[in-house]
Amino acid sequence: MVETIFKSFKGKLPDKILDDVRENLPSKITKDKVKKILEQVKKEFDEMQVEAGESVGLVAAESIGEQGTQMTLNTFHYAGVAEMNVTVGLPRLIEILDGRKTLSTPMMEVYLKPPYNKGKDIKKIALSIKETKLDDLSAEFSINIADLIVEVVINQKTLELMGLDMKDVVKAVEKGMKDAEVKAKGDAIIIKPGKEEGIQELYKLKEKIKEIHIGGIKGVKQVLPVRRGEEFIIITAGSNLKVAFDKEYVDEERTTTNNIHEVAEVLGIEAARQTIINEVLKVIENQGLNIDKRHMMLVADMMCNTGTIKGITRYGVVSRKSSVLARASFETPIKHIISAALVGERDNLTSVVENVMLNQPVPVGTGLPGLITKAK
Repeated sequence: MVETIFKSFKGKLPDKILDDVRENLPSKITKDKVKKILEQVKKEFDEMQVEAGESVGLVAAESIGEQGTQMTLNTFHYAGVAEMNVTVGLPRLIEILDGRKTLSTPMMEVYLKPPYNKGKDIKKIALSIKETKLDDLSAEFSINIADLIVEVVINQKTLELMGLDMKDVVKAVEKGMKDAEVKAKGDAIIIKPGKEEGIQELYKLKEKIKEIHIGGIKGVKQVLPVRRGEEFIIITAGSNLKVAFDKEYVDEERTTTNNIHEVAEVLGIEAARQTIINEVLKVIENQGLNIDKRHMMLVADMMCNTGTIKGITRYGVVSRKSSVLARASFETPIKHIISAALVGERDNLTSVVENVMLNQPVPVGTGLPGLITKAK
């Protein structure tokens, strides 16, 4: 019976609020009381709505800008861990809101499925996520000038920790060095170039061999198992979400990256929007500041509303404004005005900036309603 009351409020209140009310109702409650509660919730919800003509963008901009100004410029530090550098503070905020594709410190938080999240084989898993190059596995590299070969002695302990054997290494080296002859000899791997090389080329080859990818996720430079509450997670320096999801022990529902473009590519634009909100709030809270989440939601909506991520720059959000004068007021005004004149663009002066420029009342707040009278 109570459900019929909830149905009557569907559309008047968001589903999330209705679900919260439903969850928190006592088990024995009368129909009238439920109705009264929902009416009260609706009254509060209506009061919380933004008034028509409220300049929400301006309020959001100054709320974020004012707090951003308070931030320290001390950018590199990470919860007392020397091995990991993470950009925080103002530079990170700028990085997010500019929608940059290359981050200064990309990282992932890899959540694991049970039983691994309780600490089973955690070291082994961490090592299998970290990108391993031949250089990491080798004890020494030597060049035999007489036979013109490069010899790599493999560190067997590291190899065992990685859960690999010599066959895997030989296979990886063959893949990386297409025309070379590769064979294992005891603990060493012998690499003979396909065509006759001089000594100088052999030294170049040695450096190239060091970079051959053996295992792990490409791009993940460092790994750090961390205990969070009851479970273990792995924090990585470097990010590659798509490949991480392919690992059978990774919990793909909770694993995240701080690279918004990567999230958009792998999980879609809605997930990217949520990541923008989460990442900004993380920076703000890290600095001990407090910004209302709704301002961030507005900014994230602006960045994602076309289905791709646009930064708040002249190439991103600003370039999509319908008003010529608003675009011109941001940066490179002459360019905007000339290109608008060439195609005969109209400006209907519906927004704030262009009216300020022309010294007219701004269409927000009390300036929003216009008065129409019949002329005699």
